[in-house]
Amino acid sequence: MSGKLFQRTFVLAVGLCGVILPRSYSATPSRPLVVEVDLDDAIQSVTARYVVNGIAYANNLHASAVLLELNTPGGLEDSMREIIEAIVASRAPVITYVAPSGARAASAGFFILMAGDVAVMAPGTNAGAAHPVVIGGMHVGKTMETKIANDAAAYMRAIAQKRGRNVQLAQAAVLKSLSYTYQEALDDHLIDAVASSPQQIFQEFNGKTIERFNGSTTVLRLEGARILVYPMSGFSRFLSWLADPNIAFILGALGVLGLYVEFTHPGFVLPGVAGAVAVVLALFGFHLLPINYVGVLLILLALAMFVMEAKLSAHGLLALGGIVAMVVGSMILINSPWPGTHVHLSTSLSVTLPLAIITIFLMRLAWAAKLQKSLIGPEAMKDSVGVARTDLTPSGKVMVRGELWEARALENIRSGTRVRVRQVEGLTLIVEPLEKSR
Repeated sequence: MSGKLFQRTFVLAVGLCGVILPRSYSATPSRPLVVEVDLDDAIQSVTARYVVNGIAYANNLHASAVLLELNTPGGLEDSMREIIEAIVASRAPVITYVAPSGARAASAGFFILMAGDVAVMAPGTNAGAAHPVVIGGMHVGKTMETKIANDAAAYMRAIAQKRGRNVQLAQAAVLKSLSYTYQEALDDHLIDAVASSPQQIFQEFNGKTIERFNGSTTVLRLEGARILVYPMSGFSRFLSWLADPNIAFILGALGVLGLYVEFTHPGFVLPGVAGAVAVVLALFGFHLLPINYVGVLLILLALAMFVMEAKLSAHGLLALGGIVAMVVGSMILINSPWPGTHVHLSTSLSVTLPLAIITIFLMRLAWAAKLQKSLIGPEAMKDSVGVARTDLTPSGKVMVRGELWEARALENIRSGTRVRVRQVEGLTLIVEPLEKSR
C-alpha cells in the first residue's frame, strides 16, 4: 500500500509541476513572420499608399521582415519618394525583390529597389533606366533639365552609398538611362543576391547581420519564415483602376456623351444619370493624376469643333480638326513621362472616332428638329392649304387638314375656292385665295 501511495503522490507532484512551471520551457519557438507587399503596377498615389500601409502593417505585427515584390514600369516621383521614406523608416528590414521572372523595376522602381535593406532580383528580370523625363514632355531648357537630372542622380547616390552598393553604376542608370539584367546587377554589386523564390532569399540571408539606414545593425531571422501577404483592399483596387489614365479618359468620354444625349433628348433619364456618374468617377481618377491643362483645353476645343461641324456642315474639316485636337489633347493629358501613366494612342483613337461620329450625328438631329416647322399648335397651321366651305364675305367656314375652321379673308372668296392660311388669330384663320398667294 505504501508503494502505491508513493507512486500516486509522485504522479500528482509531477502534474502540479507541469501546471506551475512556465509553459515556455516546453513550447516550441514560433516561426518568423514576413509580410509580403506586391507592387505590381505603375507607381502613383494609390499604389504608394498601399505600400506604405503594408510596411506599417508589418511593423505593427512585429514582423521579422517586409518582402516588397516589384514589377513596375516606374511612375511618379512624389509617390516614389513616399515609398522610399517608408522603407527607410521601417522598423522591420525591407527586402526589395524584383519578381517573378520577366518582371522589371524601371525608372522609379529602380530607386525603390536600391532603397531596400536587402535588394534581390529573380532570374530573367531587369532594372534601371531611371533618367528623369520632364513632365508632359514640355521643353524647359537645357539648364532646367540638367538640374532635374542632377537632383535625381544625387538622390540615387545617397541611397546607393548608404546601402553600400555600386554608386557609379547606380548613378549611371539615372544620368545615362542604363538598364541592367539580374546577372549584371549582381556582378556589379547593385543588388545583394539572385533568387528564384522568397524561400531561397530566407535561406541565404538567415542569420546575416545587415546595417540599417540609420547606421544600426540587425540580424535577420528568416529560417522557416511564414509569408503573410498584405492584400490591396477592394476599394484601393477600385481607386487604382480609376487612376489608370485610359480608364479615366474612357469614363470621361462616356460621361460627356451621356450628358449630351440627355440635354439634346430630355426625358431619357438613364443617359443623364449614367453620364453624371461616369463624369464624377473620371474627375476623381484625374484628381489622382497630374493633369496637363493644355490637354484639357484641346479636348474641349475638339468637342466645340464637333458641334460646329454639325451646325455649319464644313465638309468634314471641323470634324477632322476636332479629331486631331482630341487625340493630341488626350496624349498629353497626363503630366507624366513614365510608361503606364498616359493615355495610349489606341485608347485615344477608339474613343475619339466614335465620339466624333455620335456627337455630330446627334447634333445634326437636334439642329434639324429645331429648324423643322412645328406640327402642332397655331404655328403648324401657317401656309396650310384648305377649301372654302362657304362664301367668305369676308367671314365664313374653311376646311383645313380635315377640320372645319372659322375663317376671315381680306377679300370676298366664293365657296369651293382653294385657300392658303396666312395667319392664326385665336381660333380664326386668316386666309387668301391660293391662286393669289402664288
